[in-house]
Amino acid sequence: MVPKWLCALILSSLAACDSSPPTAPAGFAGLGSEAEGFSAVTPGEPLRFPADFAAHPDYRIEWWYVTANLTDEQGKAWGAQWTLFRQAMAPQNEQEAQDGWQSAQVWLGHAGLTHADGHQHADRLARGGIGQAGVRVEPFQAWIDDWSLEGDADGQLSPLQVSAASEGFKYQLSLQAEGPLVLHGERGFSRKSDRGQASWYYSQPFYQVEGEIEWQGEQHKVSGSAWLDREWSSQPLAEDQQGWDWFSLHLHDGNKLMLFRLRSDDGSHFYSGTWITPNGVSEPLDQELITMTPLAQTEVAGRTLPTHWRLQVTGKGLDIEVQALNEQAWMGTGIPYWEGPIKVTGSHTGVGYLEMTGY
Repeated sequence: MVPKWLCALILSSLAACDSSPPTAPAGFAGLGSEAEGFSAVTPGEPLRFPADFAAHPDYRIEWWYVTANLTDEQGKAWGAQWTLFRQAMAPQNEQEAQDGWQSAQVWLGHAGLTHADGHQHADRLARGGIGQAGVRVEPFQAWIDDWSLEGDADGQLSPLQVSAASEGFKYQLSLQAEGPLVLHGERGFSRKSDRGQASWYYSQPFYQVEGEIEWQGEQHKVSGSAWLDREWSSQPLAEDQQGWDWFSLHLHDGNKLMLFRLRSDDGSHFYSGTWITPNGVSEPLDQELITMTPLAQTEVAGRTLPTHWRLQVTGKGLDIEVQALNEQAWMGTGIPYWEGPIKVTGSHTGVGYLEMTGY
């Protein structure tokens, strides 16, 4: 889904250009604000690979986002998150976006590691144009400082090496895709409201994982499943959309499922999803097919959040409950949010990840 940290960046950029008091940003984290001068997301433009593995500096926001559901040698469940965000502070063409300290690009990294009794996170901030962070296609690499996603010389997103380290935790994971890329919405054109807001959005949900993690000095070999999301836009939200709830699910029967709802002030939430078969055939899910019901609330960092849900998809026989592995998986970054692994029971079983913002 969409970066959580943009409010601070947008407000700081406005303050640098205008001495008048800042106004409240439109939409969650300012993502409903007008994006004059940036490229617009319009349907009918096909995605191109491997070119669209790279950055799109003519759009305002973008991210490369990996979540992994892992199990160690003792059968203990873990979750790992790795995210790189790019934010353009002003419209620039591709050449200007790479022009040293004159670049308007800002990069942010988030990393987290979670188990049932603990959660740790870290973040990194970098200025664009000076080599501290960036993305290249051949060989594929996305990095910020010493955190990285690295692929082979052919520019593909498989295999990938994922690494991050901070005080108290680190991980080094090898990801191998066993299925195709998945385009969400209309061939990658993902609507975010009934008023035209949208993003380009695709995923690689078929990674199998092997690797090592370290928690408070103790090392563990792990294996499991991972999901990569790629998304970019200039104005993905409507001005009244206050946050979202996003799910990525690895079901044990081999199916995959992505669902999200964008919450509006008046309760007219926007729903979307994609059903993905074991062989990679994807089906967009209309709003009326999706039901997302919070079942239990948890006090987290002074906020009340739904960490236990019922999810239903009409026509797919899906009626499940999803529950956080660790209800306190709070990402206390510049604009904080909840992000953590979940377990699935009911008509289907499985694992996945949940992200909740705007609470």
